[in-house]
Amino acid sequence: MDDAAIELEKLSHTYDKDPVLKHLDLRIEHGEIFGFLGHNGAGKTTAINILTTLLVPTGGTAKVCGHDVVTARRAVTRSIGYLPAEVRMYGHLTALENLEFLATLSDVKKPRHAAKETLDFLGCSDLANRRLATFSTGMRQRIGIAQAIVHRPDVLLLDEPTAGLDPLGVRQLRETILQLNQELGMTIFMNTHLLSEVAKVCTSIGVLNHGELIYKDTIEATTRRFPDEASLEDIYVTMGGAP
Repeated sequence: MDDAAIELEKLSHTYDKDPVLKHLDLRIEHGEIFGFLGHNGAGKTTAINILTTLLVPTGGTAKVCGHDVVTARRAVTRSIGYLPAEVRMYGHLTALENLEFLATLSDVKKPRHAAKETLDFLGCSDLANRRLATFSTGMRQRIGIAQAIVHRPDVLLLDEPTAGLDPLGVRQLRETILQLNQELGMTIFMNTHLLSEVAKVCTSIGVLNHGELIYKDTIEATTRRFPDEASLEDIYVTMGGAP
């Protein structure tokens, strides 16, 4: 069987004897846009921290593109891009300078060219020579996406990407996710609370409830399974996804 984009087997994590992830089994194929849903404290961010090698699991395994997050950390970090919930870059540098610096850290050949190419791909070349300290939340997030993809990863991990965005920013984000998936072939793994957006961009969803994966299926199969529910929010509550 070919390696999945993301594969979790019996993945567990405990904080001070408090289980946050409980024997999580999950397989996400290449090319999927996966929405990971769950209430605050469900364990979504813990899962992303493990996938980004920022946190070592206390049980089970997690692999990205066939690489184990514990034993092959370098290969994992080369395979992923990561947009955290709060984008942190150097405010005194321009967008281009930030991207060039981060591309260099990622061992990208011709980092300045890669930075310019990425800004152009995302349609924000006009921000290249502006300092990040002057940016709005939406602008900072677009540069955050740029830094996450400047090395052209196979898998992009987004942690609550709609946080703090106005409706226009949310729409731009949705278009960008589809563009990255369709034009660059990136697999997208997205933690989110904004369920209405999930239905518009995701090909599949999973629901995490108190550290346990209680549901995973395609969006199409999900809407067929719950035909009487008026919205994805109603489906989510029906699944038991509320805290």
